[in-house]
Amino acid sequence: MKILIIEDEVELAGTLHRGLTQEGYKVTLATDGAMGLELAGSVRFAFILLDVNLPDMSGFEVCARLREAGQSTPIIMVTARDEVADRIRGLKGGADDYLPKPFAFEELLARMDAVKRRIERPAGAAVQGNGTLSVGDLHFDPRTMTLTRNGTPVQLTVKEMGVLRLLMESPGKVISRTEILRAVWAIEDDPLTNIVEVYLSRLRRKLHALGPPVIENVRGFGYRLTA
Repeated sequence: MKILIIEDEVELAGTLHRGLTQEGYKVTLATDGAMGLELAGSVRFAFILLDVNLPDMSGFEVCARLREAGQSTPIIMVTARDEVADRIRGLKGGADDYLPKPFAFEELLARMDAVKRRIERPAGAAVQGNGTLSVGDLHFDPRTMTLTRNGTPVQLTVKEMGVLRLLMESPGKVISRTEILRAVWAIEDDPLTNIVEVYLSRLRRKLHALGPPVIENVRGFGYRLTA
């Protein structure tokens, strides 16, 4: 698998390059945000490791621009900034995880594995047959990580895919905010941010642009997918 590292700190970039290469990854380095955006737009990567403090633009901006362009590649932000507000900003901007420096290389590998597991099979998923899920005009194929609505491809981020897959596995059932946090973010509670609401809003906007509303907000209880 190919990994893009967007990091201007030469020593850390070299350490990550050596470690990930030894793990069998093909690593590409970018030393600023512009180079990272160009590479991410021209090569398909399995992961993007993104520093916040880049010389030309912040990692937050890079992440936001990638998501706005429809990039669904998993992004782990790595930074010396460990403020709660920064972590929230990174996650709301579309990052899949946030790893403060300094960190052990083994922790990075563990975080990457956790993100991959959430992509491949969210907690509680019941895969049947070839794993394809269909609800109404929505069709999701976990083998290729593709979603279509009425035959039209829908570009989703990893987290958006995780939320939608959870809803598609139990159509008509109300899924609580806590269940979504546990399955998609692997946490029990997140009182400091409305991250679930942010992602549901994005997901609904993308899906409802192609047809009638299918995600219902059951106020005070959660969300459900209607056929």
